[in-house]
Amino acid sequence: MSTSTTITHPASDSYSQSGFANRMKWGQRPALVLIDVCKAYWTEGSPLSLLSNPAGAASPESMRRLVAAARAGNVPVIWTQVEYSRPDMADAGLYWKKAKALNVWLKGDPRGLADYLEGLEPAEDDVVVVKKYPSAFFGTCLLSELQLLNVDTLVICGVSTSGCVRATTLDAMQHGFRPMVVGQACGDRTPEIQQANLFDLDAKYADVVDESDAIDHLKSGW
Repeated sequence: MSTSTTITHPASDSYSQSGFANRMKWGQRPALVLIDVCKAYWTEGSPLSLLSNPAGAASPESMRRLVAAARAGNVPVIWTQVEYSRPDMADAGLYWKKAKALNVWLKGDPRGLADYLEGLEPAEDDVVVVKKYPSAFFGTCLLSELQLLNVDTLVICGVSTSGCVRATTLDAMQHGFRPMVVGQACGDRTPEIQQANLFDLDAKYADVVDESDAIDHLKSGW
């Protein structure tokens, strides 16, 4: 395997010499997975806003290009969304004890922060997976949907890199899918958190790929 990587870090040489950051490489049947893309992350004043991080603020434009490429190649597009229905947030479990910002996804919340962004909405034939925890695989139908689609590679983007993107990527690898994380299409609250998590994902659990590489593979379809 090649050890070429798109992510640089002061520890890159050390990790490479220890045998990390090898390439999984692309499979033959990709799907695009967009994690929790909603207004909560790109609205001033939202408790989840990442607008103070320029790369995170710009990530929806990259996501839109990925969606267009997937549609051009007739590649499956899968969206995840968080939803809680119990007023006391009991269906968020222990997660609620750690993160009170989760109530942006309480059904009927008047702020509307759970709404999709313009130009990043599911189409009629897309798969939408509703979840309550960070990983898109945990307690959802995602695995069976991917098996039915005969997918072997997941092009992963969305928010946040350190949370739900990371958790989904780890579970994807553990379920035997090749995770291709598009760094430009992911967002987090600070550049430091974003870069550290992309570096660690690329070292151990995924190939972090350039947007242009992902677009080429998505447009090529199956």
